[in-house]
Amino acid sequence: MQMSEEPASPIRSAEMLVPCDDLDATLAFFTQQLNFRIDTIFPADHPRVAVISGHGIRLRLDTNCDGPRGTLRIVCTDTPPADVTAPNGMRIEFVAASKPLKMPVVEPSFTISRRRDAQWGTGRAGMRYRDLIPDRQGGAFIASHIHIPNGGPVPDYVHFHRVRFQMIFCHRGWVRVVYEDQGEPFVMQAGDCVLQPPEIRHRVLESSDDLEVVEISSPAEHETLADHDLTLPTAHLVPDRDFSGQRFLRSVATDAEWTPWSAEGFESRDTGMRSATSGIAHAHIIRTTSAASTDTLQHDADLLFAFVRKGSAVLVTGQESDTAATHQLAEADAFAIPRGTSYRLHRCSANFEFVEVTVHGEVRSI
Repeated sequence: MQMSEEPASPIRSAEMLVPCDDLDATLAFFTQQLNFRIDTIFPADHPRVAVISGHGIRLRLDTNCDGPRGTLRIVCTDTPPADVTAPNGMRIEFVAASKPLKMPVVEPSFTISRRRDAQWGTGRAGMRYRDLIPDRQGGAFIASHIHIPNGGPVPDYVHFHRVRFQMIFCHRGWVRVVYEDQGEPFVMQAGDCVLQPPEIRHRVLESSDDLEVVEISSPAEHETLADHDLTLPTAHLVPDRDFSGQRFLRSVATDAEWTPWSAEGFESRDTGMRSATSGIAHAHIIRTTSAASTDTLQHDADLLFAFVRKGSAVLVTGQESDTAATHQLAEADAFAIPRGTSYRLHRCSANFEFVEVTVHGEVRSI
């Protein structure tokens, strides 16, 4: 007699939800003393949630949790059923294994972040983070100035991010990194940038002293997940692999071609970001050649973000002389300009250079 097969269970894994007041101390205790390992941690610039595993159990350490301490979180491959309560009072919380990435509604605003006023915090893998867009534009974008003071091996692991857009620009020093299907590890030097398409596995291996990079991501709060089963570099090379409609991009400063910018007296180098993101974003480096000022500028993107690489300038916002505001810019200062806002760069120094990134909510034709 043939036995009928039992239906496959929709449950993929389970996590114990553990409230904690001090994530750093709690994480150090479980990983260093009890040999748990990190599976997920977010947000990167100021971690509040970490999922760790070890000894046959997964714990979700959550500083936001205000529920009962006896909660079992069960991750399902199908649509999760309603939460239930066990006879002993433990709450059983069912969640979907893969949730659609939700993009917050953009709340555009003018922001300026000056290095002299920087407040640095400690983020993932011990790296120092400085927030360049404090209001996050309604949660749609985050830009972080990341600093590693003391070079050498970085205590990183193979991981990936659930994002719509993410790029890294190396401002100072160098960093050795490795990416899924992109060959052997390589070194990013000052002026280089990469596009990290959604969920590409990667790892930071080592850095110089005083490494500084700028990371721009969307949405602002997103998960960083570890992949303990993948070893990098991968055995195969797939440079044009599609990652949710995007492909990995490495733009090397020394190979770049400079062409005239839209403003006379300036030139720019295109990083190739627009093509690699299928029209979602555009990033280029702009520098002065002879002019000291631009004409009035505007844009129609959801985000225009700029980071000063070298030199100095005055940012003027507003079109009328009696309502215009001026903002002095120096190296490592950053600003974001809302759509439709008039602005110009004035009294640019001879060595003025900045990175400009625009991101669109809708894909733009390429």
